[in-house]
Amino acid sequence: MMTDIRNREDIAALVNAFYEKVKRNGRIGHYFTDVVNVNWEKHLPVMYDFWEGIVFGAAGYSGNPINAHKKVHALHAFSKADFDEWLELFTATVDEMFSGEKAELIKQRAQSIATVMQLKVMNGDRFSL
Repeated sequence: MMTDIRNREDIAALVNAFYEKVKRNGRIGHYFTDVVNVNWEKHLPVMYDFWEGIVFGAAGYSGNPINAHKKVHALHAFSKADFDEWLELFTATVDEMFSGEKAELIKQRAQSIATVMQLKVMNGDRFSL
């Protein structure tokens, strides 16, 4: 039986597994390897902080994900299908590793984040949510 997401270590395991899938993904992997050559040693701890804040209310994350993604979008435009793929991979990774209230919460938040990110990055600031 799978456990729920319990702590930062679980968040780190989830994020690591997710990005391993992303790197190999034919639709969105190139954003991380070709469009922006991601420094994984720097990026992954930032993502741990981000998701730990989302799930547990921890205050470690300080960044602007909208602006970061706008910069990538300017280099190589995102499509709705890219956001859909990201969300599908994220949700599948959660479902493979965890089950419970926090697992459901992180999937719901990922859906919201993908929606807001898509609106704000692809459509500019015409939408305010």
